[in-house]
Amino acid sequence: MAELKLARLPDRTPLKLGINVMPDLHQDLVDYAAHYARAYGAEVQIAELIPAMLASFIESDRGFLRSRGPRP
Repeated sequence: MAELKLARLPDRTPLKLGINVMPDLHQDLVDYAAHYARAYGAEVQIAELIPAMLASFIESDRGFLRSRGPRP
């Protein structure tokens, strides 16, 4: 088979996680979603924001990224 420039796509099957949060964190998430709606003119459910928030957090944690090393 011919070599392709595009590498094989990674598994992009979403995984469902269930979490419990304390009431104060829940209120912060509600407030953040409201602020997001004002900033971008679009209401988004908290459950849609959390994956982006977690990804942003992990991508900004330089210590973690250094200790993990390159992704396969």
